[in-house]
Amino acid sequence: MTLKIFVAGEWREGRGDPMVSRFPADGSINAELNAAGLDDVEEAIAAADAAWRAPAWRDRMPHERAEVLYRVSDLIRERLDELAALQTRDNGKPLAEARGLVASAAGTARYFAAACETLEGELPTQRNVDFMTLSQYEPLGVIAAITPWNSPIASEMQKVAPALAGGNAVVLKPAEATPLMALKLAELFEEAGLPKGLLSVLPGRGSVIGEALVRHPKVRKISFTGGTSTGRHLAHVAADKLIGTSLELGGKSPTIICEDADLEQATKGVAYGIFSSAGQACIAGSRLFIHRRRYDEVMARLETIARELRVGHPETPGVHLGPLISEAHRDGVAAYVERAREEGGRIRCGGVIPSEGELAAGSFYPPTLIEGLPHDSAVCQEEIFGPVLVALPYDDEDELVGLANDNVYGLAAGIWSADYRRALRLAGRLEAGTVWINTYKKFSISTPFGGYKESGLGREKGRQGIQAYMQQKSLYLGLDHEPIAWSD
Repeated sequence: MTLKIFVAGEWREGRGDPMVSRFPADGSINAELNAAGLDDVEEAIAAADAAWRAPAWRDRMPHERAEVLYRVSDLIRERLDELAALQTRDNGKPLAEARGLVASAAGTARYFAAACETLEGELPTQRNVDFMTLSQYEPLGVIAAITPWNSPIASEMQKVAPALAGGNAVVLKPAEATPLMALKLAELFEEAGLPKGLLSVLPGRGSVIGEALVRHPKVRKISFTGGTSTGRHLAHVAADKLIGTSLELGGKSPTIICEDADLEQATKGVAYGIFSSAGQACIAGSRLFIHRRRYDEVMARLETIARELRVGHPETPGVHLGPLISEAHRDGVAAYVERAREEGGRIRCGGVIPSEGELAAGSFYPPTLIEGLPHDSAVCQEEIFGPVLVALPYDDEDELVGLANDNVYGLAAGIWSADYRRALRLAGRLEAGTVWINTYKKFSISTPFGGYKESGLGREKGRQGIQAYMQQKSLYLGLDHEPIAWSD
């Protein structure tokens, strides 16, 4: 299958290098296409700049812009199974998980449609009888949105929907490994009646297409989800241009099992937090702290759960873990585990690349549980982005908080305890943008999401998710009929 890209509202051959989309489960080809070229970037941005300024969009009432998003949401829900199958082909997620992501994207479009309809300005308290003040939100203009490969349809909708709802135009660059969902979203927005030019999708290399996009003088905001090193670079670009940026970056999230936790609930939750998505999630709970009195019991339970999880072809019902995105990424995960062995870590389960049956044909890696490492080891400190959990015992709360916060990342954390007073106290001491208590990896589109420290800048989701793509203007209305007088 040969794909075209979506430039300025038109489907055409990209003017860049050839690209191949491959199915991570067996390496087979999903589609071939030409990446976007630099001329495509220029054309997409020029069209976007004209489209958001045009009366057909800039002056359209919020409830009228919302209608497009409502229609997109309906289209996604109508085609949920079709889109889930495409999501699975795109990055290898099991079908059940892909269905959840597609449903989430539909909900995101609907939420931001509703939020767009009800977004209000402000009427600050009057401080002078001679004038009153108003404050309103207006679009920024052209938005550069750059998304990762681990959850394409969800990540892309979380950027495109609020940006369009706020009256902007979006040029979307999906991850090089996963172009399929972004191009399908362009089809859905086109079918829903989005005016031409407001959305372009430019697959290609980040160092070429992404770089040209973010550096373009007409781009007024960068929204990026991905690795911290790239995020840091984009922050420098944004600073040089004096434009805003939203960065959702890496994580090495701690999960904590307190002495009084319900161990059945906690161990199943911890396993889900790290092994779902094959660990390829920025919020994966990859560092586990267990109260020493419960350590042996927890580890035995976790080992049993991990060994029972089913690794297999993502289109097979009942599979828990599909493949990693590529063989190169799988080999990187395996290298971390080997390093843990060299540093004295004990591999309780997993830790070996499958070499038999259908798993040998794809980039699979089993659930892996490691213990016996010091907290300053690489496996405890660095983001692995795979199904690898490292466990450490702790004795008291102060020691626990010190260890949990001893990391450059601060994206998420999890706490398992029967005592909510303790859990809330702990949550307040953890340096993380999201803390789950007696649950993990659950999301609400109405709740802001983002990180502390090197896990990013800004917030996505929630009503702030629209305001992040807008700028605030204050208006002063004179009430005095007398001319302005000079002060004596």
